[in-house]
Amino acid sequence: MTEPAPTVPPPSPGEDPAPSAPSSSPRRARALLPDLAPWRSSRDFRLMWCAGLVTTFGSFLTLVALPLQIKELTGSALAVGAIGAVELVPLIVFGLYGGALADAMDQRNLILRTEAGLGLLAVILLVNTLLPDPVVWPLYLVAGLASALTGMQRPALNAIVPRVVPHDLLAPAAALNALRWQVGAIAGPSLAGVIIAYAGLPWAYALDVGTFLASLTLVVGMAPSPASHGASKPSLRGIVEGGRYAWSRKELLGTYAVDLAAMFFAYPVAIFPFLADDLDAPWALGLMYAAGSAGSLVVSLTSGWTSRMHRHGRMVVTAAAGWGLAMACAGWVDNVWLVLLFLAVAGGSDMVSGIFRSAMWNQTIPDELRGRLAGIEVLSYSVGPQLGQVRAGAMASLTHVRVSVWSGGLACLGAVGLLALALPGLMSYDARTDEHALRTRAARRAREQEQERARDLPGGRQEPSATAP
Repeated sequence: MTEPAPTVPPPSPGEDPAPSAPSSSPRRARALLPDLAPWRSSRDFRLMWCAGLVTTFGSFLTLVALPLQIKELTGSALAVGAIGAVELVPLIVFGLYGGALADAMDQRNLILRTEAGLGLLAVILLVNTLLPDPVVWPLYLVAGLASALTGMQRPALNAIVPRVVPHDLLAPAAALNALRWQVGAIAGPSLAGVIIAYAGLPWAYALDVGTFLASLTLVVGMAPSPASHGASKPSLRGIVEGGRYAWSRKELLGTYAVDLAAMFFAYPVAIFPFLADDLDAPWALGLMYAAGSAGSLVVSLTSGWTSRMHRHGRMVVTAAAGWGLAMACAGWVDNVWLVLLFLAVAGGSDMVSGIFRSAMWNQTIPDELRGRLAGIEVLSYSVGPQLGQVRAGAMASLTHVRVSVWSGGLACLGAVGLLALALPGLMSYDARTDEHALRTRAARRAREQEQERARDLPGGRQEPSATAP
């Protein structure tokens, strides 16, 4: 999708000026590559990115090892499926509470403490696995506690990004964070299968423990990120206040609603094993799980264009519609390679939507509410896939697996279209002119100027920092 503009805006920080004719082709090629300006502009972003990459890699090792261990200990598919039920409620409850915490305390310390807690849970898994007779119940306990800690941590991870990255670089920062996640999502499970097969479960858990030690070391090196002035203590009233703010921002509410609709109607991951059997290609099951991540990775690796898009709402809607259409096509075709291709296209579309949702949130939400709104975001991207798997399984049992896939894709298209009509503010959003984006940008500049004046006071001069608390 191209975005017409009456005038050519000045280049953002880290963006090349308009290329001259002789070198336009190389410049265009570079423009497709990820924009590394957030890396160059912020040491804290580099530390956080590397810590997240290490942690994501280790967490995907456990994501494969934990259900496999429950399967080996119980032999029950129901017991394995119960992991999702154990994880869902803590993620919702502590995601909302974590959003309130992120607004009320130092965000770096919150990330540090939850990361340490997750590391201790990995140690428990390792110790249990080394027992002569490993016990089942600690696996569910750890799964629930890990979900709670993850829910508490995610809002702080999201809310801290606008503090450590310049305002105009938030879209490429979101793309780089997505790239980090996709690398871990592909490499972690792939290596986990090899490690478990040849070395055993204890080694997978031990590597996860090692990744948490490495990430803790990196997070410790980040600058403090204290709460905003006048921040209130975490409370139910504060959480409700965040919900009211989200409700008052219909274009912001639209990003949550579009993502929920896309995941609810067109997230058929739970029935991939049945789809592989229906296509007479059980060998392709692993590829089906990896196809979406591969498509997302391609988008992340060619995400340089995202910093030049300003109508983020339109991009979110267009990408969500692309997700639904690709899923519908995956259900229609009967060639397994075409199914994999459409699943990859769906993953790429979802990544585009995610990049612009993140940029829109980070560019417009006031600093004092960012944590609580990030908590609501946790709901939008955790509840949707969970309910979507229930929908896909129920529809497949009532009709046919491929009917479940293509009908969900069409339902997604219809729901996204209705939301676009019902929320014109989402479609008209422009980061260059939106009042909330302009206000947030001005507030950040005011904080930076205040910090500069404080550094220039006699006796208070210090080295400039890339971090803007």
